Amino acid sequence: MSEVAGVRVERAAGLTAAEVARRVAEGRTNAVRSRTSRSTGQIVRANVITPFNGLLTALFLVILATGRWQNGLFGLVVVANTAIGVVQELRAKRTLDRLAVLNAPRARVTRDGVTSEVDVGDVVADDLVTVRAGDQVVADGPVTAADGLEVDESLLTGESEPVHKAVGDDVRSGSIVVAGSGRFTATAVGADAYATRLTAEARRFTAVRSELVAGTNKLLRWISLMMLVVGPLLLWSQLRSPDTDDWQEAMTGAVAALVGMVPEGLVLLTSLAFMLAAVALARRQTLVQELPAVEVLARVDVVCLDKTGTLTHGDIVFDRLVADEPQDDVRAALALLATAPDANATSTALAEEFSSTAWRRTGGVPFSSARKWSSVDTDGHGTWVLGAPEMVFPEGGPLSDRAADLAAQGKRVLVLASARSPGDGTSLPAGLTGRALVVLAERIRDDAADTLRYFAEQGVALRVISGDNPRTVGAVAVAVGVPGISAAGEAVDARTLPDDPDALADVLEASAVYGRVTPQQKRAMVGALQRRGHVVAMTGDGVNDAMALKDADIGVAMGNGAAATRAVAQLVLLDSRFAHLPDVVAEGRRVIANIERAANLFLVKNAYSLVLALVVLVSGIAYPLAPIQLTMISALTIGIPGFVLALGPNRRRYVPGFLGRVLRLAVPTGLVIGLAAFGGDLVIRALDPAGGRVAGQTVATVVVLVASLWTLSLLARPLTGWKAALLAGLATAAAVVLAVPLLATDVFLLAVTPHRLLVGLAVGVVAAALVELVGRFVPVRGD
Repeated sequence: MSEVAGVRVERAAGLTAAEVARRVAEGRTNAVRSRTSRSTGQIVRANVITPFNGLLTALFLVILATGRWQNGLFGLVVVANTAIGVVQELRAKRTLDRLAVLNAPRARVTRDGVTSEVDVGDVVADDLVTVRAGDQVVADGPVTAADGLEVDESLLTGESEPVHKAVGDDVRSGSIVVAGSGRFTATAVGADAYATRLTAEARRFTAVRSELVAGTNKLLRWISLMMLVVGPLLLWSQLRSPDTDDWQEAMTGAVAALVGMVPEGLVLLTSLAFMLAAVALARRQTLVQELPAVEVLARVDVVCLDKTGTLTHGDIVFDRLVADEPQDDVRAALALLATAPDANATSTALAEEFSSTAWRRTGGVPFSSARKWSSVDTDGHGTWVLGAPEMVFPEGGPLSDRAADLAAQGKRVLVLASARSPGDGTSLPAGLTGRALVVLAERIRDDAADTLRYFAEQGVALRVISGDNPRTVGAVAVAVGVPGISAAGEAVDARTLPDDPDALADVLEASAVYGRVTPQQKRAMVGALQRRGHVVAMTGDGVNDAMALKDADIGVAMGNGAAATRAVAQLVLLDSRFAHLPDVVAEGRRVIANIERAANLFLVKNAYSLVLALVVLVSGIAYPLAPIQLTMISALTIGIPGFVLALGPNRRRYVPGFLGRVLRLAVPTGLVIGLAAFGGDLVIRALDPAGGRVAGQTVATVVVLVASLWTLSLLARPLTGWKAALLAGLATAAAVVLAVPLLATDVFLLAVTPHRLLVGLAVGVVAAALVELVGRFVPVRGD
């Protein structure tokens, strides 16, 4: 670039290789951090430095000070949780990062006179960047060449109207080219770009709300507050208890109660379930750009579909011309329109049929989704317009009826019209005369009908919203079996839709298929559905879908779609197969149902630990479980089965109210188990007064094991073969611990005798029966 009289002049050849290398060495590049995953350092820090890891480490150090090393084995939970979390997230990171390369945006730059595509991060300061419709601007800088260039800056400014850009105007990163083409010089890249921080948040992470994450975080806050209140009181109680002989025993009892209230694996389990679901979907060519998106799609009750690229293949082909006059001028005009600089699917289809012309282009208006037409000005042959018949001739015309008949057959129909002189650059020329109809054909996807049938069976409403002719969209919708439409003529023309959101929502509740929808209307339709309480997914592939995808609860982009569309979506179907969506829904439902089941296990333990702590405070006795015994109980009834169940198959449909449902089961079940453990302690102390504290701990451990394993059986229902085998294995492991003196006495500090075992089993069976009754009154949702 150089400056002449204060005006920047484009250096057409762009930077030289040496200039590029110098800027790379200086760090003046557009490199940005990958958005598919955290860095390795962030992963390690996030898994190591957590409040509960800190608490458990502190309690572990306290136990070491007492000299009873066995009671400190819960410290292994910290190591195991951290190691599993780090290893699994690193594995997921490698998988997702490799897959993200297929979806990485590219930029067209001119260097040494040659235009080529490079990664967005490889753009350097002063690069000459070419953009066209569907691109997302990758840096800031002045426009040096423009041909009908229009940019949507709503991601930056919130204004939805496209902005016309002329030479000398600035474009900014994060904006989207919606019409025309042009070039600009990247004067601000990377951290220097005006919109770097804004677009990093606005276009990438539109805060997908996860009910699981929100519910888990709320639980953790409540538990933390309870521990802050109960912890000091419990320590004071244990120091004053006549059952504790010294400060070591008092500290051990207090630590046991606090360890029991820590849901050490719940957060890890939730994160792991999301990550493993993302990896499973990656194997099906579905890139999850935000992990909670897997869950959100399972909650969706309305899916808004764009026709082109979703129900049909994105590639359209020329079918035929319909004209009542010689076609020489028509064919020449179409050949010129096919070579317009703002290439799209229509011009590509025309270029295969109309390949050459002697006519010369002198100007024109590029196609945009809002206008739904484009034009070309010629040297000596007037102006020619190609677009939607009802947009070019809003009052109808001699070709309108024929266009409507063809559209009703599912054909995509455009009208070609001519005028003696051009318009003003943005509006239609005056005196247009219809010359021909251009009939294009689309191929319906083979898997579209089955996919739509799946959503209908799952109770998910479908809304087809397209920019094409309503009859064309209606015919395709009827062909693939969209519920709510039986004839092409039932499709709604979006030009008749009301602007009022409530009135628009009323229409959307009643009709399923819409044509001639503008990009702004797509956003409005998504918003209107959300105002009615719907969880909305939006699929699309074109730049006209980008804003609606961003506003939807979950945006699903096709891998062959516009870069701007892929940038704002939470899910990208890399092979552009709409049929992958049922896989994502099924994976999300599996995650939600299984984590809910595992959360019940964790919270039951928290509940009975809290009940025991409160009982100890009131009664003044020693805490009836040692930390090592709680570690064993947690491993056999929560940790191992929780992870196995969380990763198993589950086809249960999503039902709102995760947190309330978990608490309704966990609180009464925990109350039963806590009181039963306390009761077992009291019974054995009365029957075996010489046994003391160790006898009470032995019986309480047996009681909690029996009742917790029954709770596990309740949550695992229906008991398929693998679940029954899991339960049998855990029960066997518990029996081995109690039967082998080396384990029972030396490791887990139990004093097992036939008498104590019988008392523990008897009280445990009563507790299990009460847990079963709780399950009857609070139905447990299984697979």
